[in-house]
Amino acid sequence: MLRIRDISIAPEHDQSVLLYEASRILGISASEIRSLQLVRKSIDARKKPQVRVIYTVDVALKGSENKVLKRCRSSRVSPAPVNRYRIPAAQPGGERPVVIGFGPAGMFAALVLALAGRRPIVLERGEDALTRHRKVEAFFKTGKLDPRSNVQFGEGGAGTFSDGKLNTGVNNPRIGWILKQFVAAGAREEILFDAKPHVGTDVLLEVVQNLRKRIESLGGEVRFCSQVTALESQGDHLTGVRLESGERIPCRQAVLAIGHSARDTFEMLHSIGITMEPKPFAMGVRIEHSQKSIDRAQYGEENPSLPPADYKLVQHLDDGTVYTFCMCPGGYVVAAASEEGRVVTNGMSYADRDGENANAALLVTVNPEIFPDPGPLGGMYWQREIEEAAYRVSGSYLAPAQKVGDFLTGRESSGPGSVKPTYRPGVRWTDLHKCLPKHITDALAKALPKLDDRLRGFADPDAVLTAPETRSSSPVRIVRDETRQSSLRGLYPTGEGAGYAGGIMSAAVDGMMTAEAILQETI
Repeated sequence: MLRIRDISIAPEHDQSVLLYEASRILGISASEIRSLQLVRKSIDARKKPQVRVIYTVDVALKGSENKVLKRCRSSRVSPAPVNRYRIPAAQPGGERPVVIGFGPAGMFAALVLALAGRRPIVLERGEDALTRHRKVEAFFKTGKLDPRSNVQFGEGGAGTFSDGKLNTGVNNPRIGWILKQFVAAGAREEILFDAKPHVGTDVLLEVVQNLRKRIESLGGEVRFCSQVTALESQGDHLTGVRLESGERIPCRQAVLAIGHSARDTFEMLHSIGITMEPKPFAMGVRIEHSQKSIDRAQYGEENPSLPPADYKLVQHLDDGTVYTFCMCPGGYVVAAASEEGRVVTNGMSYADRDGENANAALLVTVNPEIFPDPGPLGGMYWQREIEEAAYRVSGSYLAPAQKVGDFLTGRESSGPGSVKPTYRPGVRWTDLHKCLPKHITDALAKALPKLDDRLRGFADPDAVLTAPETRSSSPVRIVRDETRQSSLRGLYPTGEGAGYAGGIMSAAVDGMMTAEAILQETI
């Protein structure tokens, strides 16, 4: 096949135009193209409002591709690369490995192990997706939290209640394979070529269940409400895990794929001497604007032929960096607490991204040097302090909120302006300086006007800040060596909670690589 890059078409045009554009670039008739496959689709909004949609395609020709390639002499045309990931050879039999946690890292580690015939046992502290969804909806409506089943814990991990973003800065041959597994499990085919693929919370609920059923069909076992509370060892090697129920499961290999909110597990690991270290992460707020204002700022005008616009902003300051993360076009700010008496925010959107507001995390980097507690769990303890302060300010799971204009002028907010907050079960209008550390509020105040220079209207006085956003990534790294094992041999720290990933896709890749390491160890 031949790859053709940078095919530019107007948003109003149908994708059928691609066939004729490809033939024009190659200097052949459209009838000479046997098939055309989309590889990448992105939006070019540099010349507002003349926005263009940019495609990369692979085409198969009926005649000689080499002759056409030599004749067309276009720098945009090249042989299509072959990039196929192969599952390691099957290894049926032997002791069954355990996977602790069923977020993206644990899910794809278990899938690879199951495909290799190892029949993994997956232990997930939370509940299945449907039960979990009911509990989360009840929390959004009533403010009644279930610490065992919430936005952080349960089938699919924290990513299930998010935008389901699958874009990543990681360049890895496993990514294409992962995307295909998502599509086979019910995600839209567009994720295979969209430059910024997303699944949507509503679709993810189905996808994670189908991935689980596939693992089970291959001999794997997924057990919910099965929290690991202790590890057993002989010398420096893992020999088993013990559940909260008291049940012991013998194993010599365990993928530790806990999420970034498994704080009691972090404390258990620290208490038994597993080598851990504090790691830099980021905290801040969720910022909400009307989606129409973001569309106008990014595209120059509203255009129904274009998807809801997103953004990604960074501002470097003398004492840190402020940046946006997990931007959710047409989305909602959600209650993401997993511990009683603590308020946490996150963002999500559905597949169609048709909500009135856009939201994103607006975060400030924090380094171990400034953690109030210098130990390995210092960042985690700081997160808790901030979440508890937010709960005290609101008096409940209502989230503290403030308009940007009031935040920048030091006034307490008393209600919304043109932007209505989407957070459920609701917000408490206040002054965010009451619950956020000075390091964070000072950085946000410095960065907001500068970010407004980059994205018109970002510091709109009516934009809403909802706090706190503390769970952007793990504050802890569970140290592992080149074999991916921790100081306890046979225990494989993996994914976002262990400090080795930053999103659904990178966590899934890390889970696969850990599974491959386990298979390599047993050869």
